[in-house]
Amino acid sequence: MYQEHFGLNRPPFKITPDTSLFFEGNQRGAALDALVYAIKSGEGIIKVVGEVGSGKTMLCRMLEVRLAEEVDVVYIANPSLSPDNILHVIAHELQLDVSAETSKVDVMQRIQAHLLKKHAENRQVVLFVEEAQSMPIETLEEIRLLSNLETDENKLLQMVLFGQPELDEKLSLPHIRQLKERITHSFHLSPFPPEDTLQYLNFRLRSVGYKGPDIFNKKTAGAVKKYSAGLTRRLNILADKAMLAAFSEGGHTVTTGHVKSAAQDSEFKKTGSGKKILWAAAAIVLVAAALFTGIYIGKLDGGDKSPAAISASSATTGVTEEPEMPVEKETSGSAAGAAAVPGKRIRSRLSDTERWLSKADDNHYSIQLFMATVSDAEKVEAFLGDAPEMLDFTKIYIYETVINGRKWYSVVYNEFATQSKAIESLDNLPASLKASGAYLRRIGALKKDMARNG
Repeated sequence: MYQEHFGLNRPPFKITPDTSLFFEGNQRGAALDALVYAIKSGEGIIKVVGEVGSGKTMLCRMLEVRLAEEVDVVYIANPSLSPDNILHVIAHELQLDVSAETSKVDVMQRIQAHLLKKHAENRQVVLFVEEAQSMPIETLEEIRLLSNLETDENKLLQMVLFGQPELDEKLSLPHIRQLKERITHSFHLSPFPPEDTLQYLNFRLRSVGYKGPDIFNKKTAGAVKKYSAGLTRRLNILADKAMLAAFSEGGHTVTTGHVKSAAQDSEFKKTGSGKKILWAAAAIVLVAAALFTGIYIGKLDGGDKSPAAISASSATTGVTEEPEMPVEKETSGSAAGAAAVPGKRIRSRLSDTERWLSKADDNHYSIQLFMATVSDAEKVEAFLGDAPEMLDFTKIYIYETVINGRKWYSVVYNEFATQSKAIESLDNLPASLKASGAYLRRIGALKKDMARNG
């Protein structure tokens, strides 16, 4: 809105990580160089810890950019994976031919064979785990076992754990000390001090084409630091809103009053904000529950044996079925269990998805939104009838798959040629969808899922 007013080419303070706007101050550049060195040295497990919004995801994206020519990256964005699923997910990301029925021993052997092949080709494979503090201890232990894969001189798989300070607390538990002992490099992302805050704000503005006198000065940058606690994401939010306030008054500089107003609007005030933030978080949870009531969320890649279910009553959703699209129960049984006749929207998406997958590139990505049993077709139909406006309905795809003898609808979104584009779209999903556990999947894995229904 204010871009033309300030002479900017694009938004300077988007909270979605943009590697072209990476700021090397406040030791971020040094941390990136050290991480690259640690990965290339090929020893042990690396840990990166920082508060929510401190820039861990940006650092992760920068690592992918820096290492792209020499390293194959395996990216795990779903921390709630069970130990029974994690190896299958890693194998899928490595594009190995495994299915949900492949035993863990066989999956491990195929991963090892693949890593040995990559080693022979002088390429490293690195596993990035985001939100590692939320990963079950048993799953972390399963990942630790992968660190045992090595040649006489080199580790076959490097690992980088990105997490909040709770990760350190989890690693201090006695029964996970074996994992902690394998961590050879640890990095902590500290908040921005006032002087680096000013440099950061002006750097972002200059990077998107601003050529005038500084919009932020030492005093206003100090106010931004105060209300944001020096956390990158909050810095961006406050700076964006403060510039909008300056624009609304026709000014070309940001005042402390603008920053204060932005902080109040963002609930970043140092006192009295705790309850407001708690209520905001509760509201997001309620929206997510209302939208996905009764829909079974499949947090897996290649076949979760125990999909989670949201237990709220479907009567609370407030979604009204359209009369011209009834969903009737089948009278005949099947090996896959009771099912429901799909409604008009589902039928349309099923046929479009089949055509899409027949042409889609196996190496491209999609976003898994959720899964629902076929017997819960009315819930999927309701979602399609009330999908968030920001989603392109024609790019919401649905296919049937079978897991442990039960038929499921898998609901995915869009096709992305690169992992970075898929991650950017995932980060921009509505909070209600992200709360359901949406995550990335390769198109090849989706095709294998659909083949199980045939």
